[in-house]
Amino acid sequence: MTFFEEIINNKALILPVFSWFLAQFYKFLHCLVVNKKIDFMKFVSSGGMPSSHSAISVCLATMMGLQYGFGSGIFAFAAVFSFIVMADAAGVRRAAGKQAALLNKLANATKQFRPEKDLKELLGHTPVEVFAGAALGILVALVFA
Repeated sequence: MTFFEEIINNKALILPVFSWFLAQFYKFLHCLVVNKKIDFMKFVSSGGMPSSHSAISVCLATMMGLQYGFGSGIFAFAAVFSFIVMADAAGVRRAAGKQAALLNKLANATKQFRPEKDLKELLGHTPVEVFAGAALGILVALVFA
């Protein structure tokens, strides 16, 4: 088997990436339906429902559990990694987004400081968005493994 065949046949790699794609595709479709606007940036932007960061990391952890057992060290490593990713998405990055929103308001209220463009406010996720991404990751792993 060649290098590329091994990668393509590696479900522990392909399925987490697929779960990330599904999360981003949902955001693209949601924007298309709700805003009647095609926005290809939805495929690479952060924030929103569901969390693609949660989907990819939880799908990987689930795949490790299915392949090596839920008592294995590799599953434990992947699960802890997932918790860190989800805590960051709902905590640190969400707080940074709230700070960006406040800074944008302050900058727009004053004439002295005006940046070229507003800071990005949609950086993190609500707990519901994180949970939905995690559920998507588990579902993809269980359905396609």
